[in-house]
Amino acid sequence: MLASHSSPIAAIATAPGRGAVGIVRVSGPALSALAHTLCGRTLKPRLAHYLPFLDDAGQAIDHGLAIYFPAPHSYTGEDVLELQAHGGPVVLQMLLARCLQAGKEIGLRVAEPGEFTQRAYLNDKLDLAQAEAVADLIDASTEAAARSASRSLSGGFSAEIHRLRDALVRLRLLVEATLDFPEEEIDFLKKADAQGQLLALQAAVARVLDLTQQGALLREGMTVVLAGQPNVGKSSLLNALAGAERAIVTAVAGTTRDKVTETLQIRGVPVHVVDTAGLRDSQDEVERIGISRSWQAIHEADAVLFLHDLSRMHQVDYQRDDAVIMDRLPEPARREGRLIHVLNKSDLVSQAQIMQATGGLSESTHAGAVVLSAQTGDGLQALREQLLTMAGWHSVPEGLFIARKRHVLALIQTQNHLQSAQQQLALAENAALDLVAEELRLAQQQLSVITGVFTADDLLGEIFSRFCIGK
Repeated sequence: MLASHSSPIAAIATAPGRGAVGIVRVSGPALSALAHTLCGRTLKPRLAHYLPFLDDAGQAIDHGLAIYFPAPHSYTGEDVLELQAHGGPVVLQMLLARCLQAGKEIGLRVAEPGEFTQRAYLNDKLDLAQAEAVADLIDASTEAAARSASRSLSGGFSAEIHRLRDALVRLRLLVEATLDFPEEEIDFLKKADAQGQLLALQAAVARVLDLTQQGALLREGMTVVLAGQPNVGKSSLLNALAGAERAIVTAVAGTTRDKVTETLQIRGVPVHVVDTAGLRDSQDEVERIGISRSWQAIHEADAVLFLHDLSRMHQVDYQRDDAVIMDRLPEPARREGRLIHVLNKSDLVSQAQIMQATGGLSESTHAGAVVLSAQTGDGLQALREQLLTMAGWHSVPEGLFIARKRHVLALIQTQNHLQSAQQQLALAENAALDLVAEELRLAQQQLSVITGVFTADDLLGEIFSRFCIGK
């Protein structure tokens, strides 16, 4: 949980390290006196002043720009003072220390992670979805993710949720009216086509859920683990997908002893590819540890690429070892379609040998298998497209907005409550209307969780504690 937001706060707002410019930010009530103390003059609102930043003896710590934003016209909704100095770590620490010293009487303290944005949320400058988009914009690993986060920050996602909520409120009013005035012989629900409104609302929620799932994928990406026996080309495939030599490739079995992770993007979607140690029985203690970590990564992966060596698939010993490993692959991955069989080294065998090798695979293994050469790049694009399909990615006609798993779960819960309401409404019995009303209320509550209208304090603490300090 974050600390009380009643006292003024200060922090270095720029990233650690050296830079041309660094910013110290202060937020809280009635900061004009503090600004005068630090800058030696009264600052005009929202005007950049070039001046010295003064220590307690009136000597300049540094020269830079000072901007004063009186409440409520600021990022946090409180008075905000920004001091833009040279970006040396020592200078910024000195400036922060001076702010804390000068603001001691008003209780100025160092901000906690995300506390500036938390105050913007608490002061109704942003809703919760927009506040989360601030962090997502900072953390975006692809251009598509950054653009989507910007749309969410500007209120695109929140506007969609508000439209759903408004339609849901109108439907609730119809149901509540029928419950409140049972003596009336007017069937409010049929006259207003409540059933049709509910179906339309379900379709609208499904559309927003689809966009939200795509946005969550843009934000979080997917983790793909390369698995298989030693020397089947896992490291070569990682290098081919990354377009650079990220992993060591040799003919010696067991070269990869630990996980090697590379993040790349496929059509803007972040893909975290994990190269693992070859799966086999080994007497080498270090290699055994690496193999144990490989199995752990396989169980935690969003997708598993199980590599087969086409040049060895005719060998009995190789086939036996492959079968043993495949039997140990997680059942959920196979059942949920998160496993792709990759037949590698197609450049070393003939087309007839490829046909013979694939013909020897079981029907379940052969379905969806990808034939490629990590050495030449043949088949890589087909693998990329299959990964996107597995992740549930598809092109949408309108701009996406960034989203999180909690948003997806809230919308799924909304869908479930609306489905339950529809089932009760279909009974056409007034005795079931109280259940319809309750399901609609719960659906609205789930939508409110997304924007923060109805959000537990522990969730707020979890969300904002993941922000960087100074934001």
